[in-house]
Amino acid sequence: MHNRFIRRAALFAGALLFAGAACAGNFTATYTAGSTTYNIQGTEPASGRHPVFIYTVGTVEAWNNAQATAAVAEMAAKGFVAATVQYNSGVFGTCSQILAKARAIYQGSTASSAVAKLCSRATADCSKGIVVAGFSQGSVIAINAKNFDSRVRAAFGMGAHSQYSIYDTDSCMKNGTHALPSSNLRIVNGDVDIFPGGNPVAVRLSSQAVTGKSCGLTAYSCLSSNGSGWIMVRGSQVNDGSADHCYQRRSGGCLGSQNNLDTGWRSGSDAWGLKANLNWLAGFATP
Repeated sequence: MHNRFIRRAALFAGALLFAGAACAGNFTATYTAGSTTYNIQGTEPASGRHPVFIYTVGTVEAWNNAQATAAVAEMAAKGFVAATVQYNSGVFGTCSQILAKARAIYQGSTASSAVAKLCSRATADCSKGIVVAGFSQGSVIAINAKNFDSRVRAAFGMGAHSQYSIYDTDSCMKNGTHALPSSNLRIVNGDVDIFPGGNPVAVRLSSQAVTGKSCGLTAYSCLSSNGSGWIMVRGSQVNDGSADHCYQRRSGGCLGSQNNLDTGWRSGSDAWGLKANLNWLAGFATP
Protein backbone atom coordinates (compact mmCIF):
# COMPACT_ATOMS: atom_id res chain seq x y z
CA MET A 1 0.00 0.00 0.00
CA HIS A 2 2.79 2.37 0.93
CA ASN A 3 4.69 1.71 -2.33
CA ARG A 4 1.49 2.12 -4.35
CA PHE A 5 0.91 5.49 -2.68
CA ILE A 6 4.47 6.58 -3.52
CA ARG A 7 4.05 5.56 -7.17
CA ARG A 8 0.76 7.48 -7.41
CA ALA A 9 2.34 10.54 -5.80
CA ALA A 10 5.21 10.37 -8.28
CA LEU A 11 2.82 10.11 -11.23
CA PHE A 12 0.82 13.06 -9.90
CA ALA A 13 3.98 15.14 -9.47
CA GLY A 14 5.03 14.27 -13.02
CA ALA A 15 1.65 15.33 -14.33
CA LEU A 16 1.95 18.66 -12.54
CA LEU A 17 5.41 19.20 -13.99
CA PHE A 18 4.12 18.48 -17.52
CA ALA A 19 1.21 20.85 -17.00
CA GLY A 20 3.59 23.52 -15.76
CA ALA A 21 5.80 23.10 -18.84
CA ALA A 22 2.76 23.64 -21.06
CA CYS A 23 1.61 26.79 -19.27
CA ALA A 24 1.89 30.06 -21.17
CA GLY A 25 4.21 32.84 -20.07
CA ASN A 26 4.16 36.58 -20.64
CA PHE A 27 6.94 38.43 -22.44
CA THR A 28 7.91 41.90 -23.60
CA ALA A 29 10.11 42.99 -26.49
CA THR A 30 10.76 46.00 -28.71
CA TYR A 31 11.12 46.78 -32.41
CA THR A 32 12.18 49.90 -34.26
CA ALA A 33 10.61 52.01 -36.98
CA GLY A 34 13.08 54.58 -38.22
CA SER A 35 14.63 56.07 -35.11
CA THR A 36 11.70 55.20 -32.83
CA THR A 37 11.51 52.18 -30.56
CA TYR A 38 8.10 50.61 -29.98
CA ASN A 39 6.87 48.01 -27.51
CA ILE A 40 5.63 44.47 -27.96
CA GLN A 41 3.69 42.65 -25.23
CA GLY A 42 2.67 39.05 -25.53
CA THR A 43 2.02 35.59 -24.19
CA GLU A 44 3.61 32.39 -25.46
CA PRO A 45 3.63 28.66 -24.69
CA ALA A 46 6.46 27.55 -22.43
CA SER A 47 7.83 25.03 -24.92
CA GLY A 48 7.49 23.76 -28.47
CA ARG A 49 7.29 25.77 -31.70
CA HIS A 50 4.10 27.61 -32.57
CA PRO A 51 2.44 29.90 -35.13
CA VAL A 52 2.28 33.64 -34.43
CA PHE A 53 -0.62 36.04 -33.85
CA ILE A 54 -0.24 39.84 -33.97
CA TYR A 55 -2.81 42.47 -32.95
CA THR A 56 -2.84 46.22 -33.68
CA VAL A 57 -5.12 48.73 -31.90
CA GLY A 58 -6.99 51.71 -33.32
CA THR A 59 -6.14 55.41 -33.55
CA VAL A 60 -5.08 57.08 -30.26
CA GLU A 61 -5.75 53.87 -28.33
CA ALA A 62 -3.47 52.42 -25.68
CA TRP A 63 -1.54 49.71 -27.52
CA ASN A 64 -2.07 47.22 -24.69
CA ASN A 65 -5.67 48.04 -23.77
CA ALA A 66 -8.16 45.40 -22.65
CA GLN A 67 -9.40 44.77 -26.18
CA ALA A 68 -5.88 43.98 -27.37
CA THR A 69 -4.88 41.88 -24.38
CA ALA A 70 -8.15 39.91 -24.58
CA ALA A 71 -7.32 38.93 -28.17
CA VAL A 72 -3.77 38.02 -27.15
CA ALA A 73 -4.99 35.86 -24.25
CA GLU A 74 -7.45 34.00 -26.47
CA MET A 75 -4.87 33.23 -29.14
CA ALA A 76 -2.18 32.23 -26.65
CA ALA A 77 -4.66 29.75 -25.19
CA LYS A 78 -5.02 28.29 -28.69
CA GLY A 79 -1.28 27.65 -28.88
CA PHE A 80 0.00 30.80 -30.57
CA VAL A 81 2.89 33.08 -29.76
CA ALA A 82 0.50 36.02 -29.43
CA ALA A 83 1.30 39.71 -29.07
CA THR A 84 -0.08 43.22 -29.29
CA VAL A 85 2.25 45.65 -31.03
CA GLN A 86 2.64 49.37 -30.39
CA TYR A 87 2.90 51.77 -33.33
CA ASN A 88 2.41 55.48 -34.02
CA SER A 89 -1.36 55.42 -33.60
CA GLY A 90 -1.71 59.09 -32.70
CA VAL A 91 -2.95 60.04 -36.18
CA PHE A 92 -4.88 58.17 -38.86
CA GLY A 93 -3.73 59.36 -42.27
CA THR A 94 -3.73 58.25 -45.89
CA CYS A 95 -3.18 54.73 -47.14
CA SER A 96 0.48 55.49 -47.86
CA GLN A 97 0.99 56.79 -44.31
CA ILE A 98 -0.72 53.79 -42.70
CA LEU A 99 1.08 51.31 -44.96
CA ALA A 100 4.40 52.77 -43.81
CA LYS A 101 3.40 51.72 -40.28
CA ALA A 102 2.34 48.30 -41.56
CA ARG A 103 5.72 47.90 -43.26
CA ALA A 104 7.60 48.66 -40.04
CA ILE A 105 5.58 45.99 -38.24
CA TYR A 106 5.38 43.32 -40.95
CA GLN A 107 8.47 43.62 -43.15
CA GLY A 108 9.73 40.12 -42.40
CA SER A 109 13.01 40.60 -44.24
CA THR A 110 13.96 43.49 -41.92
CA ALA A 111 15.48 42.28 -38.65
CA SER A 112 14.23 45.30 -36.72
CA SER A 113 10.54 44.76 -37.62
CA ALA A 114 8.01 43.53 -35.09
CA VAL A 115 7.27 40.36 -37.04
CA ALA A 116 10.99 39.52 -37.28
CA LYS A 117 11.36 39.97 -33.53
CA LEU A 118 8.40 37.70 -32.84
CA CYS A 119 9.39 35.05 -35.39
CA SER A 120 12.87 34.87 -33.83
CA ARG A 121 11.50 33.80 -30.45
CA ALA A 122 12.43 30.28 -29.37
CA THR A 123 8.78 29.20 -29.18
CA ALA A 124 7.80 30.70 -32.57
CA ASP A 125 7.75 28.96 -35.93
CA CYS A 126 6.39 31.37 -38.51
CA SER A 127 6.47 28.69 -41.19
CA LYS A 128 3.38 27.42 -39.37
CA GLY A 129 1.70 30.68 -40.24
CA ILE A 130 1.14 34.22 -39.05
CA VAL A 131 -2.43 35.37 -38.46
CA VAL A 132 -3.35 38.94 -37.64
CA ALA A 133 -6.14 41.09 -36.29
CA GLY A 134 -6.79 44.74 -35.60
CA PHE A 135 -9.33 47.43 -34.88
CA SER A 136 -9.98 50.57 -36.96
CA GLN A 137 -6.58 51.89 -38.12
CA GLY A 138 -5.17 48.65 -36.74
CA SER A 139 -7.48 46.73 -39.08
CA VAL A 140 -6.03 48.61 -42.06
CA ILE A 141 -2.58 47.55 -40.90
CA ALA A 142 -3.67 43.93 -40.37
CA ILE A 143 -5.45 43.58 -43.70
CA ASN A 144 -2.35 44.88 -45.49
CA ALA A 145 0.13 42.79 -43.47
CA LYS A 146 0.52 40.18 -46.21
CA ASN A 147 1.82 42.93 -48.53
CA PHE A 148 5.04 42.79 -46.51
CA ASP A 149 5.30 39.17 -45.32
CA SER A 150 3.98 36.28 -47.40
CA ARG A 151 3.74 34.09 -44.29
CA VAL A 152 0.65 36.02 -43.18
CA ARG A 153 -2.25 33.66 -43.86
CA ALA A 154 -5.41 35.41 -42.68
CA ALA A 155 -6.73 38.60 -41.09
CA PHE A 156 -9.66 39.55 -38.86
CA GLY A 157 -10.65 43.23 -38.80
CA MET A 158 -13.06 45.25 -36.68
CA GLY A 159 -14.15 48.70 -37.76
CA ALA A 160 -12.62 47.92 -41.17
CA HIS A 161 -13.73 50.25 -43.95
CA SER A 162 -12.94 51.62 -47.37
CA GLN A 163 -13.75 55.13 -46.14
CA TYR A 164 -12.99 56.72 -42.76
CA SER A 165 -14.80 60.05 -42.72
CA ILE A 166 -12.50 62.42 -44.65
CA TYR A 167 -9.96 59.67 -45.39
CA ASP A 168 -10.49 57.63 -48.54
CA THR A 169 -8.82 54.25 -47.99
CA ASP A 170 -10.07 52.58 -51.16
CA SER A 171 -6.52 52.28 -52.52
CA CYS A 172 -5.45 49.94 -49.70
CA MET A 173 -8.71 48.54 -48.28
CA LYS A 174 -10.92 47.80 -51.26
CA ASN A 175 -10.96 44.13 -52.24
CA GLY A 176 -8.13 43.39 -54.68
CA THR A 177 -5.88 46.26 -53.58
CA HIS A 178 -3.93 44.23 -51.02
CA ALA A 179 -2.07 40.91 -51.17
CA LEU A 180 -4.46 39.14 -48.80
CA PRO A 181 -7.16 37.29 -50.77
CA SER A 182 -10.81 37.82 -49.80
CA SER A 183 -11.06 34.11 -48.93
CA ASN A 184 -8.72 34.76 -45.99
CA LEU A 185 -10.38 37.90 -44.65
CA ARG A 186 -13.19 38.38 -42.16
CA ILE A 187 -14.45 41.71 -40.83
CA VAL A 188 -17.07 42.73 -38.27
CA ASN A 189 -18.56 46.23 -38.17
CA GLY A 190 -21.23 47.95 -36.08
CA ASP A 191 -24.32 48.86 -38.12
CA VAL A 192 -24.23 52.55 -37.12
CA ASP A 193 -20.47 53.01 -37.41
CA ILE A 194 -20.08 56.73 -38.11
CA PHE A 195 -16.94 56.54 -40.25
CA PRO A 196 -18.43 55.06 -43.46
CA GLY A 197 -21.73 56.92 -43.00
CA GLY A 198 -23.41 56.04 -39.70
CA ASN A 199 -26.22 53.80 -40.93
CA PRO A 200 -26.67 50.14 -41.94
CA VAL A 201 -26.79 50.89 -45.67
CA ALA A 202 -23.47 52.74 -45.64
CA VAL A 203 -21.79 50.19 -43.36
CA ARG A 204 -23.04 47.33 -45.56
CA LEU A 205 -21.65 48.98 -48.70
CA SER A 206 -18.30 49.55 -46.99
CA SER A 207 -18.16 45.93 -45.78
CA GLN A 208 -18.92 44.75 -49.31
CA ALA A 209 -16.18 46.95 -50.74
CA VAL A 210 -13.53 45.65 -48.34
CA THR A 211 -14.36 41.96 -48.71
CA GLY A 212 -15.74 41.83 -52.25
CA LYS A 213 -18.78 39.91 -50.95
CA SER A 214 -22.41 40.94 -51.38
CA CYS A 215 -25.47 39.13 -49.99
CA GLY A 216 -28.26 41.56 -50.84
CA LEU A 217 -29.65 44.89 -49.71
CA THR A 218 -30.75 43.82 -46.23
CA ALA A 219 -28.07 41.31 -45.21
CA TYR A 220 -26.43 41.54 -41.80
CA SER A 221 -24.07 38.65 -42.50
CA CYS A 222 -22.28 37.64 -45.66
CA LEU A 223 -19.95 34.71 -45.03
CA SER A 224 -18.53 32.22 -47.51
CA SER A 225 -18.43 28.49 -46.81
CA ASN A 226 -14.99 28.87 -45.18
CA GLY A 227 -16.20 31.70 -42.91
CA SER A 228 -14.57 34.59 -44.76
CA GLY A 229 -16.61 37.71 -45.45
CA TRP A 230 -18.37 40.19 -43.21
CA ILE A 231 -20.78 40.54 -40.30
CA MET A 232 -22.72 43.63 -39.15
CA VAL A 233 -23.57 43.93 -35.47
CA ARG A 234 -27.02 45.19 -34.45
CA GLY A 235 -27.62 47.59 -31.57
CA SER A 236 -29.82 45.02 -29.89
CA GLN A 237 -26.80 42.70 -29.59
CA VAL A 238 -24.56 45.00 -27.57
CA ASN A 239 -24.67 46.15 -23.95
CA ASP A 240 -25.15 49.86 -24.61
CA GLY A 241 -27.72 49.42 -27.39
CA SER A 242 -25.63 51.10 -30.09
CA ALA A 243 -23.43 49.09 -32.48
CA ASP A 244 -21.15 51.99 -33.29
CA HIS A 245 -17.49 52.01 -34.35
CA CYS A 246 -16.49 50.80 -30.87
CA TYR A 247 -19.23 48.19 -30.42
CA GLN A 248 -16.73 46.05 -28.44
CA ARG A 249 -17.05 48.42 -25.46
CA ARG A 250 -19.71 48.11 -22.79
CA SER A 251 -20.76 51.76 -22.71
CA GLY A 252 -19.90 55.15 -24.10
CA GLY A 253 -18.79 54.02 -27.55
CA CYS A 254 -15.33 55.21 -28.58
CA LEU A 255 -15.43 57.90 -25.88
CA GLY A 256 -15.98 55.31 -23.16
CA SER A 257 -13.33 53.32 -21.36
CA GLN A 258 -11.15 51.19 -23.62
CA ASN A 259 -11.03 48.63 -20.81
CA ASN A 260 -14.79 48.26 -20.22
CA LEU A 261 -15.53 45.48 -22.71
CA ASP A 262 -18.95 44.42 -23.97
CA THR A 263 -19.74 41.05 -22.40
CA GLY A 264 -21.16 39.58 -25.58
CA TRP A 265 -18.08 40.55 -27.54
CA ARG A 266 -15.60 39.34 -24.92
CA SER A 267 -17.15 36.10 -23.75
CA GLY A 268 -20.24 35.42 -25.85
CA SER A 269 -20.58 32.69 -28.45
CA ASP A 270 -22.31 34.70 -31.20
CA ALA A 271 -20.63 35.02 -34.60
CA TRP A 272 -19.77 38.70 -34.08
CA GLY A 273 -17.90 38.09 -30.81
CA LEU A 274 -14.18 37.74 -30.17
CA LYS A 275 -14.12 33.99 -29.56
CA ALA A 276 -15.93 33.00 -32.74
CA ASN A 277 -13.78 35.22 -34.92
CA LEU A 278 -10.50 34.13 -33.38
CA ASN A 279 -11.57 30.49 -33.75
CA TRP A 280 -12.00 31.19 -37.45
CA LEU A 281 -8.66 32.98 -37.66
CA ALA A 282 -6.76 30.25 -35.84
CA GLY A 283 -7.90 27.70 -38.40
CA PHE A 284 -5.52 29.14 -40.99
CA ALA A 285 -2.39 28.26 -39.00
CA THR A 286 -0.65 24.90 -38.67
CA PRO A 287 -0.72 23.54 -35.10
